[in-house]
Order: sequence, then C-alpha cells, then structure tokens
Amino acid sequence: MSKSVRVARHAAYFGASILALAAVSAQAQEADTSAPEGISDIVVTAQKRAQNLQEVPIAISAVSSEFLEQRNVTSIEQLGAIAPNVKIERGSSNSTVSSLSIRGSTTLNPALTWEPAVGLYMDGVYLGKAQGGFFDVADIERVEVLRGPQGTLYGRNTLAGAVNIIPKKPSGEWGGSAQATYGNYDYWQLRSSIDLPAFGPFSVKLSGQIAKRDGFVKLTPVGDSNDTEAGNLDSKSGMVQVRFEPTSNLTFDYAFDYSKIDQNPYYTQPYSYYPNNIFDPNSPAYSGIPYDQMVNTSSQKRGSYNTDVYERAKVMGHSLTGLLDLGAIGELKSITAHREVDFDDQLDLDGSPLPLAQSARDSNYKFFSQELQLAGTSGGLNYVFGLFYSKDKGRVLNPQKFFFFDPATPIVDSRYGFDTKTFAAYGQVDYEVTDRLTLTGGLRYTHETKGITRYVAEGGVVTIDVGKNDPRVPDAKFSNVTPTFVIGYKATDNVNVYGKYAKGFKSGGHNGETLVLSELQNPYKAETVDSFEIGLKSRLLDNRLQLNLAGFWDEKKDMQISVFTGTSATESFVLNAGKARIRGIELEAVAQPSDDLTITGSFALLDTKYKEFIEGGRDEAKNRAFIHAPKYQINLSTDWTAWRGGSWGKLNMIADVKFQDSYYNFPYALVGTSPGGQNANNTISPDRTVVDGRLVLSDLPIAGGDWSVSLWGKNLFNIQKPLTYIDFGGNFGGLTTTNFIDPRTYGVTLGVKF
Repeated sequence: MSKSVRVARHAAYFGASILALAAVSAQAQEADTSAPEGISDIVVTAQKRAQNLQEVPIAISAVSSEFLEQRNVTSIEQLGAIAPNVKIERGSSNSTVSSLSIRGSTTLNPALTWEPAVGLYMDGVYLGKAQGGFFDVADIERVEVLRGPQGTLYGRNTLAGAVNIIPKKPSGEWGGSAQATYGNYDYWQLRSSIDLPAFGPFSVKLSGQIAKRDGFVKLTPVGDSNDTEAGNLDSKSGMVQVRFEPTSNLTFDYAFDYSKIDQNPYYTQPYSYYPNNIFDPNSPAYSGIPYDQMVNTSSQKRGSYNTDVYERAKVMGHSLTGLLDLGAIGELKSITAHREVDFDDQLDLDGSPLPLAQSARDSNYKFFSQELQLAGTSGGLNYVFGLFYSKDKGRVLNPQKFFFFDPATPIVDSRYGFDTKTFAAYGQVDYEVTDRLTLTGGLRYTHETKGITRYVAEGGVVTIDVGKNDPRVPDAKFSNVTPTFVIGYKATDNVNVYGKYAKGFKSGGHNGETLVLSELQNPYKAETVDSFEIGLKSRLLDNRLQLNLAGFWDEKKDMQISVFTGTSATESFVLNAGKARIRGIELEAVAQPSDDLTITGSFALLDTKYKEFIEGGRDEAKNRAFIHAPKYQINLSTDWTAWRGGSWGKLNMIADVKFQDSYYNFPYALVGTSPGGQNANNTISPDRTVVDGRLVLSDLPIAGGDWSVSLWGKNLFNIQKPLTYIDFGGNFGGLTTTNFIDPRTYGVTLGVKF
C-alpha cells in the first residue's frame, strides 16, 4: 500500500469519526443544554504579556489545565504530538533524555555540549539540555508551544520554536487535590497538590508525585549483569511555590522544583546487521560472534544483557520572579534562576549477552540566568524590552568498552567539560495603526563565549589532552542579530490574518565527543534560519468552531549535522553541511457542535529538501536523508459528556488518536552508503497510529470533596513499532539496535479536589 493511500485512509477514518461523534452529540444537545456554550478562551504569555491565544499573530498552540488533568499529564513526554509539525519523544536508549522536533528541525545528539533546536522553558526559565529534559511537574496550568523561530523574545536555540511549561501558582486560598492510580505492569502513581491559606502577604503551594512501574521487558541475567527488567519506572518529584506580596504593586514568586529518577533504561533490542560483514555467518568475513542469533525485527518481551544498566537523573531548580507595577510606565519583571542536572547512565549498547559495546556517562550540569523585562502599553503601543545574561558549565565522564571478550581489553577513557556565557538585549513593539491593522517589530542582539576541555586515552595512551584555557583551543565566540516583523490584520471581529518574518539561530560550538584535535580547534558555526509565515485565526459558527491555519517557508544556512561514525569509539563529527528549504502547512481546529462534545484536531504537511550538503568535499544534497521530519501528522481528540447526573456527577468519554508518518533517524545516504558505511533506509521509524482512551466519572460530591474515577488505556491496539535506532556502521559490522514504542497500558485513577 502506497504512503498516499495510507494517509488518505487515516484521514478518511478521522473524518468519519468526527461526523459520527457530531451526530451523537446532536442528540445529546437536545437532552441537556445546561453546560456553558461556545469554545473557551485560553490566555497565553507567549509574547511576554497576557493575550488571548486567538489574538497572538504567530503559530502557537496551548494545552489547558483541564486537558492535562483529564489525561493525567505530568511531563511533556506524555503529550507526544501536541501540535501540528511538533514531535516530542525520548532519545535513543534513555527515558529521561528529550528529543524535541518542530517543523523538521531537531538536535539529534543529546551530548551536553550540543544546543537544542527547540527551546524548553519552565515558567519562562530556560532548560537548556536534552539530558534530564523529561521530568515530572505535578500541577501544570498549561503548556504553550510556539512554532517557528523565536529569536527575538526567547533568543538563541529557539531556531525551530519553544515549549513553555507553566505550573499553577499559589492562590492564597485553602484547597488542593489528590490522586491515586494503579495499572498493569504493577504501575502505581500518587499525586497531590495543596494550596495553603494566605498568611499575611505570603501564599504557599506544595505539589508532588511518586510513580513506579515494572519494566516492559524481562531480562535474564548473564555474566556481570544482575538486572531482571528493562524499561521500568521509578520517579519522585516535588515543587514548593511561595508568593510574597509586600505591597499592592509588588509581587515576588519563588519556586523550587526537584525531580529524581532511578530506573533502568528502555530495552535496547538487537535489530539487524550488515550482510557480508563480521556478523553474517554466510560471509567470508564472519567473525564467529553469534550476534546474528540475537537480532529480531519484532518487539521482544525477553532479553539479556551482559552488564548492569541504569539511568539516574536528578533535576533541581530555583527561580525568583519579581514583578513591579510602575503605573503608566509599565511592569518591570526580574527572573533569576539556577538549575542543576546530575545525570548518570550505563548502557549495554549492543543489547545482547555478548560483550560487544558498553558505555557509561557521569554528567553534571549547572545553569544560572538573570533576565530583566519592561512591558507596557501606551495608547496603541505595546512594548517589551529586556536584558538577559546566563552562564553554564558542565562536565562528562564517558568510559567505553568495545569487543571486550578479553578482560584486558583497554577502556576508552573519554571526558569533556565546557562553559558558556551569554548576553542579550532585545525589544519588541506592537503598534495599532488602526483598529484592525497592527504592525510588530522586534530585534535581539546576542553575544556568547564558549570554552571546552577534552581528554581521550585508550589503553593508557593519551590521544587528546586539552585543558582549560589551552592556547591550542581558544574560546569560541558568536554574535547574532535576530529580527522579527509581523503584519496583523483583523478582517472581522472573529477572523485575524497575519504575515510574519523571523530569524532564528542555534548556537555554534566545540564538538566535545571528537577524537580529532583539529575539530576542537575549528568550532562549528551557528546555524541560522530565515522564516516566512502567513496565517489565519478564526472563530466561526457562533463560537462553535475555531479554525487556525499557518503556512511557512524556512531557509536554513550552515546546518549543524551530527554524524555518528562508529570508529574506535562512539564518536560523532559535526558538519555545517550547508543549506536546506523547509516548507509546510498546519491546520488546527476545535469544534463544539454541542455543549456536550468538543472535537480537537490538527493536520500537518511538511516538505523538506537539502539545497546543499557538503560531506567529504562533495555536495551530497540529493543523497542524504532529512531526519525527524515526518511528511504527514494527523491528530484527533474527542471529549464527549455522555451523561449528566446532577448530584451524581457526569461521565466523559475521551479518545485521542495520533497518526505520524514515517521518518528517517540519521542523515545518511539514501542510495549506497555514507563514509561510515551506513544507509538511511536501514533505520526508518515506520508510520504509526496510536489510540488512547479514557472514561471519566467526575463531579461526585462525597464527604465534602469533588471526587472522580477514571478508567484509561494507552496504545489501546498495542501497536508495536520501532521508535529510535542506533546504527554503528561498517566498522562494527553494521550492528544496529532499536527501542520500540511502549506497549498497551491501562488502569484506574481515583481523584479528589477539595
């Protein structure tokens, strides 16, 4: 079946579902009209001030607290495809390493020296690294997703967009919630949030959760391994928030968040190997190593490692936000933040009981930032001006062993450290030329300095030893100016159209994983994008239909491509490969055909093309894969209030259907092989449709509380397809491993609000 036929089939299925549910809801509407009419507004702060989502002239999606509560979402990983052309997944072999992609832009390598293409924020505080990028927040107010470069207001490393997680603030009134969940694989979760009554000028809120689950794959211990499961869950998280209001025009918000995860990573399953190489028993080059007996392209429930594996992450952060109302001048805001990530893992890279490939990482990362903002309104003028400073530092110990059948096999001693200092100044102004026409202009200047240390030794032989302030590898410095210009026009009271130009850049730097000194001495350049976007936002049919449309055309330069070589260690080298054109269409819709039924859907089309890809001195633009860029995405969510029982509560039936087209995982050759022997077609993540469902009986007044009980299931049809891969290349016999998506899970949740 061709790809176009498959996509058409999925679209027809979703369309039929919408029509069927609309027909059912029409009957429900006749029976009960007690619920509020029309689609609710969502207020966002994407442009550093509170605005109605529909009035912000950029491509932005927002998920409300009701949506998150109904689905028990505590981490952005659980959102998956939250918006069109947005892909949120875990990294290869890990469960706490984030892989965020927007509009075909992503950062493949999770190493700490790499900067993301998508900026991740917690209440406006930048969370800059993939390691430890997935953590729990027990009480989320909303999640905002900004698509397209956000270089003016958010700065560096928002080349593709930004995701902002916004926790609920203290209210100063007594209240709270508690929730207990149990599911298959012995999954259980306890989650709670308590708002304390205000005492004087102080308000305090406490929230947290604990979650545990058995692994999805059972392990048979072999050799030095004592592990009995892979892909289990063991996490704890908490947040303390304090609001201090000493005067009527001054507010301080302090937040401390902490997350601890100590579990085994997802099962690394042996998937394939190259023919006519060392693992092929029919090849003259066959080594006698029986890896061919371990591989399987179907998801396995049992496996074996020859070494213990683990993944431990501690993420903590402090933030202090001060807000001073200066009257006619505007509001002055100060955001001070400190964050730390301690990440440790040990991986059996080959996923078998054979001693072929083993790696460990001991990482520590610290980040400090200070931002000042002045936002105000004067007549038809809205303005935001700001200053930003940050510094970070990190270090990684990364010992590795390969083909260690002999205990005396030398360990590759790989270490690196880094530090960065960044300064930025920015401003953005909206001017209402008429009641219907608004012009927006913004500019940001960024300057940063980066240092690197690197040490590599194999069998006691040192090949690279670069210390701090080593004259052979001077600091790398980058400066960039990122403008934004928007024309917004209010065609009617319910229809807004806009055109936007924005520039974004992703910081350059040193490749901390290189085995070649010359690559450290020649830092890779910053990647930039010029983005052109037009859009429409509308409310139609007496506020029963919300329809938003965006089309974009991005031109990228100096693309940063991390290419895994698989030589004598897990080395990647970095290419500023050249240029690319990315264009697409995004459709979002919210329909409320009756007060009892809400249907949310989105469709995304993505078209990517390298215009230049220089590798080995040749332009390989026509023969390299564009990674993590599915051509089609379709999402559909329905929330139907099937029954209202007054004092006996109400019953909601919720379904989420997500289709994602296939995509390449690595920028390898499409025909033939890359210099490392890899071909991109060996590691394609296939298209998949995943269905989640939930029955929620809520608004039950029992013992002074508002109770609810939910029956839920995820991946209801138990779709088992590869999610991520690692292709080690020809030097390792084409050893290729994969991680599969989570199997079907289901359970029950009991909750109360008070």
